[in-house]
Amino acid sequence: MPATSKPSSTKKVAIVTGSATGVGAATAILLAEHGCNVVINYTRSKQEADETAAACRAKGAETIVFQADVSDDDACRAMAQAAGEKWGRIDYLVNNAARTKFNPYKKLDGVSKQDFLDIYAVNVVGAYQMIRAVTPWMKKQGHGSIVNDSSIGGVTGIASSIPYAASKAALNLMTKSLAHVLAPEININTVVPGMIQTRWLKGGMGEEQYAAMLKTQGEQLPLKKVAKPEDIAAVLVWFLESAHLITGETLIVDSGIHIGTLPPYSSGDSY
Repeated sequence: MPATSKPSSTKKVAIVTGSATGVGAATAILLAEHGCNVVINYTRSKQEADETAAACRAKGAETIVFQADVSDDDACRAMAQAAGEKWGRIDYLVNNAARTKFNPYKKLDGVSKQDFLDIYAVNVVGAYQMIRAVTPWMKKQGHGSIVNDSSIGGVTGIASSIPYAASKAALNLMTKSLAHVLAPEININTVVPGMIQTRWLKGGMGEEQYAAMLKTQGEQLPLKKVAKPEDIAAVLVWFLESAHLITGETLIVDSGIHIGTLPPYSSGDSY
C-alpha cells in the first residue's frame, strides 16, 4: 500500500516484468528513452538485467533491478513498494514476464497438471498480482496505465504448447474484466504479438527449427516482416503513453497473419 513521505519524482515511473532480455528489455529501454525511471525485473538472468539497467541509465533514467518471481504475491507487492518508496509514484506497468513448456500438441501426455499450474501461475496469476500491487499507487495519484504482453496463441490456439495458449487466452479476457474495475483512474490493454525474434523462442525451439519457422513466417506474412523485440516494445509503450481513451482492448500485432490468405478466386489469380 502507498505509504511514503518521499516527494514524488518529476519523472514517470514504470515497472516492466521479465525485462532482462527480449521484449521486456526493449520496452524498458524505450521507456527510459522517453523519460521514465524504470524497474527492471528478472528471475534468473541477473547479468542481462544489469545490462538492461545500464542501457536505461545511459538514456538518463534511474533504475531498480529487482529479482522476483511474479507467481509469488509477496514478491509482487515488494517490487511495487520498492518503486513507490524510491520515487513516490508508479505510472506504468508492463506485464511481460511469461513461462511456457515447449511441447508438440499431439503429445498430450507431454504436459502435466503441474505444467498447467506453473504456466498459469506466471502468465495469468502473476499478471493479476502485479496489477493488484500497483493499483493502490495509481488510484491514489489519480492516473495510471497498464499493458499486458500476450500472444497470438491466445487468439488462434496455436503456440509453444496448449497450456501456454490457454494461459494467454485467459490473460486477454482478464484484461477486459479488470478494465471495468480499474477505471476511471487506470486504463488497461493487451498487445497480442505474433512470432518475435527472441532468444527465448530460439532456445525453446532449437536453432534449426527456429530458422525454418523464421523463413516460413517471413514468406507467409502479409507484411513480410517477423517482429523484433523493438517492434513490440513500440506498441506497448504507445498504449501506455498515448491510448488515454482506450481500455479493455486487445490489439493483434502479427504482420497480418491472422487475416489469413485470399483464395485464388478472390485474389484474381487463376485457379
